[in-house]
Amino acid sequence: MAGAFLALLAVMAGAFGAHGLRNLVSERGLEVFQTAVTYQMYHSIALVLLALLAGLGLPRKLLGWSAGFFLAGILLFSGSLYLLVLTDIRWIGPITPLGGACFMVGWALLITAGLRRNK
Repeated sequence: MAGAFLALLAVMAGAFGAHGLRNLVSERGLEVFQTAVTYQMYHSIALVLLALLAGLGLPRKLLGWSAGFFLAGILLFSGSLYLLVLTDIRWIGPITPLGGACFMVGWALLITAGLRRNK
C-alpha cells in the first residue's frame, strides 16, 4: 500500500511540476523537481515489487529492511529535492546524498534477499 500511495503522490507531484511550477521556478529547478519525481516513482514501484517478492519465498526480514531503506531514500532524496526547489532552502542540499545512499542500501538488501531465497 505504501508503494502505491507514494506512486500516486509521484504522479501528482509530476503534474504539479509540469503545470504548476512552469512559470515559478527556473528550468534547472524544474529538472531537479523532475529528478525527485522520477526517483520517487522508481522506488515506489520497488516497494510494490518487494511485497510481491515476499510471496515468492524471499526472506521477509531482508525485504522489510530493504523497504525501510527505500522509504527513507524517498523521504531524504526526493523530499530534500522538493524542498530545495519549492523553498530555496540551501542547507537541505547535503541531505540528498543520504537519501541516495539509502536507495543503494535498499537495492543491496534486495540482492541479498534474492541470493538467500528460501528454496
